[in-house]
Amino acid sequence: MIGHLMDLVGEWTRAVMLALGYPGLILITILENVFPPIPSEIVLPLAGFLAYQGDAGFTLPLVILAGGLGSVLGALVLYAFGAWTRHHGGRRVVLAVGRFAFLTENDLNLAEAWFARYQGLAVFICRFVPVVRSIVSIPAGYNGMPLAQFLVLTAVGTTAWCAILAGAGWILAENWPLVRTAASQYERLVIVVAAVLVLGFFAWRLRRRVFARAG
Repeated sequence: MIGHLMDLVGEWTRAVMLALGYPGLILITILENVFPPIPSEIVLPLAGFLAYQGDAGFTLPLVILAGGLGSVLGALVLYAFGAWTRHHGGRRVVLAVGRFAFLTENDLNLAEAWFARYQGLAVFICRFVPVVRSIVSIPAGYNGMPLAQFLVLTAVGTTAWCAILAGAGWILAENWPLVRTAASQYERLVIVVAAVLVLGFFAWRLRRRVFARAG
């Protein structure tokens, strides 16, 4: 089922890029950043393959630049959303929902302090991590990361990611779907590690609460 859905996404992506050229690629990468279910692991290797074939007038350098531009524009949308939520009750919502996972106001303060200290490194590194590469723009806006710094780090990180995926599609040519397979395995590994860390945190907090009550 998922494989069939990804095939449909690939066909739609190809049709849009062939019909609209670089503006189509920019539009798709904007959507891919705002709506992670549209995976860059399909869009960019396919664009690299089209550049290899010379379809729609694509060339690899311009595919990379167009992909990077679309990714930055999509990231700006989420950055703006994060900044908006900070001033419109976002903190209250996080605390209200987080209490079901034993999240306290002190935990949120510590998380905000950590992000404020390492936000540049976090934004850059997360551009290479599936799923998180889009979501990290929200805490960047929420914590008031300087826009100029956000733009520079995002542009460098996303363009490098685009170069890796589009370049792989160009090198592999007709075998470009292999990039999706490799990226999917990488994504599953990231999700498993993240799930283990989250569950470990919940277990630790629950254990602390039980012992606190027992004491």
